[in-house]
Amino acid sequence: MSLPAPRPGLVIRYGFLWSHEHARGAEEGSKDRPCAIVVAASGEDGGIRTIVAPVTHLPPKDPAASLEIPPEICRALGLDHGRHWIRLDELNRFLWPGYDLRPIPGSDGRYDYGMLPRALFEKLRQGILARQRALQGRIISRD
Repeated sequence: MSLPAPRPGLVIRYGFLWSHEHARGAEEGSKDRPCAIVVAASGEDGGIRTIVAPVTHLPPKDPAASLEIPPEICRALGLDHGRHWIRLDELNRFLWPGYDLRPIPGSDGRYDYGMLPRALFEKLRQGILARQRALQGRIISRD
């Protein structure tokens, strides 16, 4: 199966590297997980600069640092059971497709779960911008 075109709002499977893992010297994330593409912009070199936000089951310690995905959207994306949050304060940046893009297990080579609805993506975008303006967000470069 071919790789999807990177678009803001697309949820992909990715080997996300958390800032605490990076601070310990890790170069790869300990777990592949769904991540929402926040930015996909063409660079001067022709590459596509991509920024992703991770999806996690862990309830946020700071509710303002995460956005809960409604259960009906989780089902539509094919995410597993349980509650899911998108983190607003932890991001990875990489050149598409990068070496950490992963196929979804049992999907016959598919790399994406589907698109977030426009309204949810807009909340995600606004939340990330607010965290970045308040200097409460971390972006780990994966290049």
